[in-house]
Amino acid sequence: MSSTLTLPPASQVSRLLTAAILALLVGAALLHGPIEQPADYHDFADRHALWGIPHAQDVLSNLPFALVALWGWWRLAIRRRAGGRSAAWPGYRLFLVGLFLTALGSAFYHWAPDNVRLVWDRLPIALACAGLLAGAWSDTHRRNCADAAACLALVAVLSVAWWYFGQLAGRGDLRPYLILQATPILLIPLWQFVHRAPREDRRKFGGALLLYVVAKVAELNDHVLLAATGMISGHTLKHLLAAVAAGMIVHALVRRAGRDGADASRRSGQA
Repeated sequence: MSSTLTLPPASQVSRLLTAAILALLVGAALLHGPIEQPADYHDFADRHALWGIPHAQDVLSNLPFALVALWGWWRLAIRRRAGGRSAAWPGYRLFLVGLFLTALGSAFYHWAPDNVRLVWDRLPIALACAGLLAGAWSDTHRRNCADAAACLALVAVLSVAWWYFGQLAGRGDLRPYLILQATPILLIPLWQFVHRAPREDRRKFGGALLLYVVAKVAELNDHVLLAATGMISGHTLKHLLAAVAAGMIVHALVRRAGRDGADASRRSGQA
């Protein structure tokens, strides 16, 4: 007598693993306790002025975020008009808007760093993370993500508000904001693996997320990298690497949308 092992469907596996990872993140955050912003957070290594711009490298290195966002919006809008899938568009639209606002908000902050300006740096980053998470969820689960994008956008706003108003009261806590940044790095590769996303998507998204981790390491070594290179600080390098990571994701989306549009055109021609 033989028995056949029946595996649970991908959607069930995905839900269980997602819930487990989120529970671990939240549990670890609760056990750790509040994560305060370092007292010297605004003491960046870049003090160069250029064309009257203070902290010029940290300010100007935000330009690539805007260029990637505008390029992605233009190319994806063309692909959508040509018949590409739109179920994930609400999430990726939020991602691109957050990316563009990151260029503005981060440049504004680095011009004269303080906690008030930092709100306008962190809020767009949180929105970009929320949009990327919603879009990837839609791609892998084959469901429209408009509601998910709206809910995650609200979570993004609340995560920054939690830190800022706590900071005003002398007890700022970065845990919700950091969890929001960690979830795309952990959940997107999981979803793409479980739901068997195309190999190119997994390679591009995985490489981009890994590059973003490297960017965060560079950020933590701001002064060390400037002292070692004599040319570029860790925070400036973080901006450039993160922009390249965003470009890799947008490039993958544009290519996939092109394939979807071509498939839709072939199907309509055969009808």
